[in-house]
Amino acid sequence: MDKQVQLAMAKWPDVPHCYGWLGLDARGAWRMRDQRAQEMGLLGSKITNAALRGFIDRNYQADDHGRYFFQNGPQRVYVELQSTPYIAHSDPQLGWVLHTGQALIKCDAVWMTEEGSLVLESGDVLAKIDDRDMSDALLCVYSNGQPASDQQILKQVGLTFLFQQHAISIVQTSLVALANAHPFVAHPRP
Repeated sequence: MDKQVQLAMAKWPDVPHCYGWLGLDARGAWRMRDQRAQEMGLLGSKITNAALRGFIDRNYQADDHGRYFFQNGPQRVYVELQSTPYIAHSDPQLGWVLHTGQALIKCDAVWMTEEGSLVLESGDVLAKIDDRDMSDALLCVYSNGQPASDQQILKQVGLTFLFQQHAISIVQTSLVALANAHPFVAHPRP
């Protein structure tokens, strides 16, 4: 957490929390959700300012109830999640990188949802792979020690994911089941 945020929290400890105004889409983009976007259930406008995105990334965390938020000075801004709390992207040098810029250095579990999305678990981090990076992800999917065919992937049986030369079994699931098993709240409320 940024030092300036910690100082603001100490100076103004009773600022009310904010809900509904910030979102994270399924591709890892931060979205500003104005009143109209909230009322119509829209994602909102993509935040394009690099400094603001970096500030949000550095101050993004979860509370004890699995609600993710951005600590904006003294105010906690809860995040509407379109998918999982983190989104992973493929990087030629670093491997899998979170939307916050942190490289995944280990992987504890891999999940495949009913619609074919892959979700990586690393400690507290649950990260769906961005759909634009699925071609790279599918190169890491194996069956019986060999690259999996399209037919094998469609069957979703007996698959492993190669992460840093370690084969991890892929378990079938749904986003709802993941949210229940790894508590995160997609739509935080007061």
